[in-house]
Amino acid sequence: MHRAVIFYALILNRFFASVECVKRRLNPLEAYLVVMSNADRAGGLVLAATPKMKQVHHIKTGSRMYELPTWDKRIIIAPPRMKLYLKVNAMIQAIFRRYVPAEFIHVYSIDECFLDITGSHLLFGSTEEIVRKIQRDILEELRLYVTVGIGDNPLLAKLALDNVAKNRDDGIAEWRYEDVPETIWKIRHLDDVCGIGRRTAVRLQKMGIFNMYQLSQTPPQLLKNAMGVVGEQLYYHSHGIDYSLLNEKYVPISKSYGKSQILEKDYHVPAEVEIVIREMVEEVAMRLRQNHVDTAVIHLSIGYSKYSIKKGFSHQAKIPPTSSSHALIPYFLQLFRRYDEREPVRSIAISCGKITLKTGLQLNLFEDATRTLNHEQLEITVDKIRTRYGFKSLMHASSLLNGATGLKRSEMVGGHKG
Repeated sequence: MHRAVIFYALILNRFFASVECVKRRLNPLEAYLVVMSNADRAGGLVLAATPKMKQVHHIKTGSRMYELPTWDKRIIIAPPRMKLYLKVNAMIQAIFRRYVPAEFIHVYSIDECFLDITGSHLLFGSTEEIVRKIQRDILEELRLYVTVGIGDNPLLAKLALDNVAKNRDDGIAEWRYEDVPETIWKIRHLDDVCGIGRRTAVRLQKMGIFNMYQLSQTPPQLLKNAMGVVGEQLYYHSHGIDYSLLNEKYVPISKSYGKSQILEKDYHVPAEVEIVIREMVEEVAMRLRQNHVDTAVIHLSIGYSKYSIKKGFSHQAKIPPTSSSHALIPYFLQLFRRYDEREPVRSIAISCGKITLKTGLQLNLFEDATRTLNHEQLEITVDKIRTRYGFKSLMHASSLLNGATGLKRSEMVGGHKG
């Protein structure tokens, strides 16, 4: 029996727009709707658009507010509601678990997911029957259309979805190992393949490789010499080979933890910039502690206003391994004060690198051990409260001062209003 992996995507990757249509009792396939962030600005960004918006007005994800044909009164502009989308996603996951155990489900993104249904056939029928049942359940219960790619592994399922299923009326396409010469090798554009971005495509083109068939006929050692292990992986992918098993998940230690934000206005007062840096460091430090890791290298990038003659700066520093907010904040502020040129600030990015698993509490000869332990215990307690009740449940009084962004951002999900 074929191993069957199915990959689903909601309404041709227009999940946000589809959910907004359903909430308004509109058909996602017929409505003229966009989900847009910052619609009050000319540069407002389209996060999702219905098929009609793309077909009629050529508006798609990434389009801007100034490109929208506002003369068309049929167009609905919806602000993003991330909490709603996450809630609907959870309802979809619950439907999946009717047919597949949780360990055989891999969430790829908020609107895409892999399911390994190999072990579900005895209970629910053939691959096609299971796919139809899932499509039916989601359509009847949530009024959302589902597009499905089927394959012997996640790679084949994803390629079938992206290259064929999205353009079919029934939203289903199936690619198997034996179909590779007539499927993968027929893909003309390299960047139509997941895992091959624009830069990778350019590198391959410089080697004389312009399509998937040419990639499949290139000696793997040549690809590895030119691109490292990625080149070798691309060779196997060109033959449809992917040994991933959904129930064997490996979570590596992150190489770095970071956070960035573009401020809503230019910050002319350094003290206000420092408030934002403090808030951002606290959030990143909380993630370090939750993952039981320390950082030994910190990095601060400051971008100046577009009206400034200077671009900004980016500097890093080595520090004793730590995950303490109390220890990290002074290091970041020291970097800012050392390199700031008193120009108006518009963007801030912080990151913590050289990550290692926490092995214990490190003290130096000049520290008060009791005080350090109390700081660590206090931070762990604050983390628990924030995890349960939200980040704004415990915040420093400085977050109420001018310039602070933490309170407002705590109500956002994925950088957008919840």
